[in-house]
Amino acid sequence: MTPRDAARAIFDAALAAGDVTPLVRRHLALESRHRRVLVFGCGKASAAMVAAAEEALGDRIAGGFVVVKDGCAVPVRRVEIADAGHPVPDARGLAASARLLELAQGAGEEDLVLFLVSGGGSALTPAPAPPITLAEKQELTRLLLASGATIGELNAVRKHLSRFKGGQLARAASPASVLTLALSDVIGDPLDVIASGPTAPDPTTFADAREVLARRGLAGRVPASIAARLDAGLRGEIEETPKPGDRLFDRVTNVVIGNNTLIADAAVAAASRLGYRPHLLTRELQGEAREVARELVARTRRLEPPACLIAAGETTVTVKGKGRGGRCQEFALAAALEITPADRMTALAAGTDGSDGPTDAAGAIVDADSVTRGTRAGGDARRAMEENDAYQFLTASGDLIVSGATRTNLLDLYLVLRA
Repeated sequence: MTPRDAARAIFDAALAAGDVTPLVRRHLALESRHRRVLVFGCGKASAAMVAAAEEALGDRIAGGFVVVKDGCAVPVRRVEIADAGHPVPDARGLAASARLLELAQGAGEEDLVLFLVSGGGSALTPAPAPPITLAEKQELTRLLLASGATIGELNAVRKHLSRFKGGQLARAASPASVLTLALSDVIGDPLDVIASGPTAPDPTTFADAREVLARRGLAGRVPASIAARLDAGLRGEIEETPKPGDRLFDRVTNVVIGNNTLIADAAVAAASRLGYRPHLLTRELQGEAREVARELVARTRRLEPPACLIAAGETTVTVKGKGRGGRCQEFALAAALEITPADRMTALAAGTDGSDGPTDAAGAIVDADSVTRGTRAGGDARRAMEENDAYQFLTASGDLIVSGATRTNLLDLYLVLRA
């Protein structure tokens, strides 16, 4: 097996470990005291979670509604699945959010709302508080993404502009019982950050949201209606999101059923099986993608071959150019520019959800020949880095990983193999 094949095999083993079916089923030994079980949800893996819930609960499910990213739907029988835009919200997500709130408000005291949530849920459920419009929410999302804002920062702002996020779906479902099963795509598994915590207490405030905009240089660039709402919140004129300790959450249970420990541990085991000494660096990888790539390549040079450096987490990209790509592709291209033939290295970076930025690729596998291959096909690797255009160059070099939707979403996996 070549190092490239080994890298892909390790990634595939990690994906298998993140299969949502057993994760959902083991948490659904429900009592029969509820009159109805209503299944709601949002996120890239939420349709797959519904399928697992249907296997476990059968006709005890009275109905429901779930919104997923385009291409992530799977066949289900008792729950309606809708598609919406990601990472920038769209009108379909706006309609889906309104439907979820309406259905939640129809739940009674004897009902159980089973809420199935995974990464991507925030973008899929735009419910801007009037007078903020969808177009203004879209503009804000683009600005925050381009600024390199972390998911925690992004969601602190989203929660304070929304009628859905930051515990407000739980508020709508009250007095029904709520059980949320969450697949975490956030480092540290904070329930209020996963999909912006629609059923979780929100520890962030209007002041926190305002500070994010200031820290990212966006305070004077966001639409006026957004700035006005945050300022009104700071003055106490708008009610805060539900906070920890609120009696609203007495009938709400939030459970993280899977996180990136699953994929990191599976990658370690797979690397060992394939004859590489695994070195697990971290399950909390963060930082600017191109800088992290250089660091991981340098670390791997110090390892005795055959070795595999493994990291899981989520890097960021501060967008300055006009190209296409995502954090995993930018990591891969930066690694390709660092790796020399003498290094005998192969690097992989891929999103476990099968999606990296606004592209059809999950990420890429690169080696010492990647830059040469891409250059021969007409690409310019260094210019691609300047323009944040890793997708085009990695297409030319033949290094992209296109997996399609994976039925899971547990952050990204980063590998550097030294043969």
